[in-house]
Amino acid sequence: MTLDTPKASDFSEAKIRRPVRSMQTLLAPLNQIAAKSSNLVTKGAGRFESVGQTYVLPRYVFIGPKGGDEPIRIGIFAAIHGDEPATAHAVVEFLRLLEKTPDFAAGYCLFAYPVCNPTGYEDNTRYSRRGRDLNREFWNNSGEPEVRILEEELAMHAFHGIISLHADDTSHGIYGLVRGATLTKHLLRPALAAAEQILPCNENAIIDGFNARNGIIREGYRGVLSAPPKQRPRPFEIIFETPQAAPHYLQEKALVVALQTILTEYRKFIAYAPNL
Repeated sequence: MTLDTPKASDFSEAKIRRPVRSMQTLLAPLNQIAAKSSNLVTKGAGRFESVGQTYVLPRYVFIGPKGGDEPIRIGIFAAIHGDEPATAHAVVEFLRLLEKTPDFAAGYCLFAYPVCNPTGYEDNTRYSRRGRDLNREFWNNSGEPEVRILEEELAMHAFHGIISLHADDTSHGIYGLVRGATLTKHLLRPALAAAEQILPCNENAIIDGFNARNGIIREGYRGVLSAPPKQRPRPFEIIFETPQAAPHYLQEKALVVALQTILTEYRKFIAYAPNL
């Protein structure tokens, strides 16, 4: 990941470029599906202002067929760094696949946030248009509107699991970071194995400055998107990373496979848990 802090002047209104990407184009397929679907619902998580423009932070909810007493709530977050577009496209493709095969999401209520940094996505920058790395701002009294909207979502829905998708410009392969419940490692390992059929795994002993083993990190930066500090019980939390230099279609495919695997493995765990 690129960690250089930009100068505030780099994000002045006079220097803002015309958008190089369109969220409307990205999300059009999902909006068309949601208009007719009985499973996919769309409603913005919140609005905010940036350089005189109003933005909506997009949220999609996919309600799978009933599979138990209480739906399993999973939050899926992408493109909190705006220069990682493959993550956003992966969420779009994942929801499109679920619409075709809704039974795959049986028992789940999936909250998907394909673009957590709308201005960064438009400008193709890691940072928001205000010059902030939003993934260092969580649960630290941040004044960034995108962070506040997402914190409200995380607190309100009390997810059973949180999956964040990223692309690392310093990594040659896929890897993941685990936080929270101990079962997380049992979800990430199968996801890495499945995605490794598409992209190689980063087997380095140090990844992004942290100790790693078999592509798994158990440390991380402070302020990343995560569950509220006081949430109990803690959800499983997975950050799944693809190599940013890889072709986008391979990154998307690997991320979709990882998401499918995590949901499958978690369903197995829930079914087995009463016997533990």
